[in-house]
Amino acid sequence: MNKKKTISIVIPAYNEAENIPVIAQRIQEVFQSLPGYDYEIIFVADGCTDNSLEIIKGLGKEASVFYLEFSRNFGHQLAIKAGLDYAKGDGIISMDCDLQHPPELIPQLIGKWEEGYEVVYTIRKEDKLLPYEKRITSKLYYRVLNKLSSVELEAGSADFRLLDRKVVNVLKRFEENEPFLRGLVKWLGFSQYAICYEPAQRFAGKTKYSIKIMMRLALQGVTSFSIKPLYMMVYLGFLFSSLSVLYIPYVIYAICSGHGVSGWASLIMTVVFFGGLQLIILGIIGVYIGKMFMQTKTRPNYIVRSTNIKD
Repeated sequence: MNKKKTISIVIPAYNEAENIPVIAQRIQEVFQSLPGYDYEIIFVADGCTDNSLEIIKGLGKEASVFYLEFSRNFGHQLAIKAGLDYAKGDGIISMDCDLQHPPELIPQLIGKWEEGYEVVYTIRKEDKLLPYEKRITSKLYYRVLNKLSSVELEAGSADFRLLDRKVVNVLKRFEENEPFLRGLVKWLGFSQYAICYEPAQRFAGKTKYSIKIMMRLALQGVTSFSIKPLYMMVYLGFLFSSLSVLYIPYVIYAICSGHGVSGWASLIMTVVFFGGLQLIILGIIGVYIGKMFMQTKTRPNYIVRSTNIKD
């Protein structure tokens, strides 16, 4: 008799008290229709300040529900990474707690995994209910990311994916202090398959992804996989240096003809422009240096305060 395969469901949770019982119930209902599989749900309490942890602990009385409590908020990506590190399943699914990643899609993920794909990831279809500005910035986010980084991510790529155990074993060896998992999974290779899905509306609460967080995530994605921005700064420097040479003949002519070189306002504007450009260039260089500085400290990427997962 073949042993049942185990599916681990990793769910980061930051102040998601209203959503936790609902997503746990819907996952349990999904696996009732999949009797050939065992499952475990791992909630990662990412520095919650509401009663999310108490609710998770209550659910943890069931054998299939486990939790990791962080000592503070370490962020969504590290919460997923911690869940992957602790998961014991043959296949590991990561998904958000707000129910925008529909649990009813899990059988499709497992089906493609059983066909031999080692990474089954999802692509979110465009949500027409989102504000126009939000949809435009989302498209721009992926376009810029793909132009500047060395990995190609489809617009709408989500952290809702199934990874085979061998893929997770490789990811567990990564010790990056700012992991960008969408890019890392794509960079790893293996046989991958994409499933498109219609995003559901958030069940309760407000999104934790502000514009500031999205911009930081985009910057992490670019600087984690490419040094293209540094090359772009070099090319930009050569370009403006070349353009400045074109101004020399005009200066020589003005001096020889006895005319003063006019343009005080344009001169100030040019100085301000190049001053701002230099600050941007220094900022980009600083980001790379800062990443190296933080990585060399070899601090733990996250700290688990408590868990009911046994070794």
